[in-house]
Amino acid sequence: MHPSRVATITRLESCLDQPVDLSVREVVKFMPSPLSAKHYDADTTEPISCGLRTMEELLSWKRSEANPFNVAVVPLAPRDPPLARCPRRTLVSHDMMGGYIDDRFIQGTNAETPYSFYHWQYIDIFNYFSHVLVTIPPVVWTNAAHKHGVVVLGTFITEWTDGAAMCEAFLKDEESYRAVADKLVQISHCYGFDGWLVNIENALSEVAVKNTPLFLRYLTDQMHERVSGSLVVWYDSVIENGQLKWQNELNQSNRMFFDACDGFFTNYNWTEQSLEFMKDYSGAQRRQADIYVGVDVFARGQVVGGMFETNKALELIRKHNFSTAIFAPGWVYETHDDKSEFRKNQNKFWGLLSNYLYVHRPASPLPFISSFCQGFGKAVYWRGQPETKGSWFNLTAQEIQPLYYHQNLEAEGWLRTSGCPEDAWNGGCSLLLDGVIPATRITPVCAKIFSLQVPLALKTLVTFIFKASPGITVSLELKTTDASQCTHVDVQEVSLTSVSPEVLADGHQLVTQMSQLCGSRNPGGWTVRCSQVELHGCVLREVCVRIQRDGEAQDMPFSCRVGEIMILDTAGLQVPPELIQGLCIDDVVWLRGAGSSPQSSPSLRLNATLRWDYPVGLVRHFRVYWRRLRGPDPRIPPGQLVAVGQAYSNLFRVTELVVPEPPALLELVVEPVIKKGFLVPESHWGRRSLSYTADLTQ
Repeated sequence: MHPSRVATITRLESCLDQPVDLSVREVVKFMPSPLSAKHYDADTTEPISCGLRTMEELLSWKRSEANPFNVAVVPLAPRDPPLARCPRRTLVSHDMMGGYIDDRFIQGTNAETPYSFYHWQYIDIFNYFSHVLVTIPPVVWTNAAHKHGVVVLGTFITEWTDGAAMCEAFLKDEESYRAVADKLVQISHCYGFDGWLVNIENALSEVAVKNTPLFLRYLTDQMHERVSGSLVVWYDSVIENGQLKWQNELNQSNRMFFDACDGFFTNYNWTEQSLEFMKDYSGAQRRQADIYVGVDVFARGQVVGGMFETNKALELIRKHNFSTAIFAPGWVYETHDDKSEFRKNQNKFWGLLSNYLYVHRPASPLPFISSFCQGFGKAVYWRGQPETKGSWFNLTAQEIQPLYYHQNLEAEGWLRTSGCPEDAWNGGCSLLLDGVIPATRITPVCAKIFSLQVPLALKTLVTFIFKASPGITVSLELKTTDASQCTHVDVQEVSLTSVSPEVLADGHQLVTQMSQLCGSRNPGGWTVRCSQVELHGCVLREVCVRIQRDGEAQDMPFSCRVGEIMILDTAGLQVPPELIQGLCIDDVVWLRGAGSSPQSSPSLRLNATLRWDYPVGLVRHFRVYWRRLRGPDPRIPPGQLVAVGQAYSNLFRVTELVVPEPPALLELVVEPVIKKGFLVPESHWGRRSLSYTADLTQ
């Protein structure tokens, strides 16, 4: 929709100043939008992510002028092993098409074939890379990464002639470089990401290069002080005499930068001799894990591996016990014209690397819940039914991801796990297990879908929702270990005990309680199975799906679509008592745009920011609705609630909502959707009415 006129509101009463039972009253007054063009799309007022292009922008940055929508709402989740205990780490540097594409839309977009990343269990650090001076990661990436315990880095880059001039200005003295570092720390702290990749790709003067390690040390110390678990990583570029001269290794020419920060990201044209040198180099001793050997997936220049042979580079890097930095793995998306094959190519790429990567286990306490959503899909599902149809993309909606792999079984048998958008329980896709059970196999096929480090309760409820093809029996298997085995710092291999949860009958008290809390689940072909486990002092390490052939011994093709797994402490089966509080409406802007047909008059469209208070950690998301309470014609009764969208924080921008002409009264409503699936009574929802009238002065 291309608006023909943009209007803002002259506010008569601010919602923040009014009792919650009163409506916000506004007068429509047409004038230019007051919203920041950097933070809101000029046409739709949708909130967007962006970086900072100039040193002036950076030095004048203020928290009070920051984009509130770009603040991460997901804290960095615990995982096992944590970053500090990983001897060979994996950093992914996401460089795609200049950055800030579909992912810049903070509340999501309707992209048909977006790029997404969902192999989080393999990586330790995610860097969002672009060629603007200060690359602030779009919040959708920070939320998705943090959900999986992955550290997120922005990028500070200078290059070419302009970059050299900036460096001479900010590296001329202590006051100047501290001012830049202080702003970088403030930005990271404000937006909730975890540090910086520093990339100085231009020559430096004698003074500037002398001050660079001091800048790095100050930035690193300040980041550590302000942001727990933060990192500053230096990219292999300039050397100690100020020349821009990529070394493709850590050596005496660039060690001064490595010594001043948390890590070193080598350029990509290394050889095995480079790795052998670094292994014995004194400057690398006791810090090999901090050396990230760069791999360009596009295979530009004289490099080892790259593309679908990136595994060759990782084989050598791991042979010499170094960490790795995988640059631009979006190659699987950018260079393949058929975007519908993206999932297949993505799974192939990471499957080839899997022998050289290390699975990290989510280690948050119960509840453990996932419906496998990858943050994009062809529809948004809720309890097996599509709530809204049409392609969408929002990485903040991504849930804890399972293990994706292809495994050959004996004879002609095989097993594959993959995300599939054709049907889902919640979100955009389900986990599809498919394959062939060979005729020779007597025992069930066991598909490991999660590797975890989650302490179990004394009494644990497990819900398992699935759809299976005919001729197979599907069950859940949990593998646990004694909690005492998990207290030793370097214990990786522990003895596991298989537990088959006791399936509860429909009349069981826990099943009845869940039905009352969750309401009618209307499975629509899905099997909803509740089980209970009673264990003492145990940690859950693996979740597996067992698939057994029912009939005679023959090769049996099968499929099982897993919709959701929830593992809950039975002591926590109650609706949270919290209410949405303080719902207010501000930053109201009107768009008047073309109607649905050439004959119709331009529609009036509401754009407004909703803010409220509620514990975000309890929710999967919030549903936002609107309804007409009163319009110009008093004979028309109030309307029904109509869905507007989903929010993942206590903030939502209503955009391009077609509303009645003034004078009118409408209501905006926010419903918390609890992770555990319990229905929240309407008395706990947030409501606010908006009354608006035409501007009679025009």
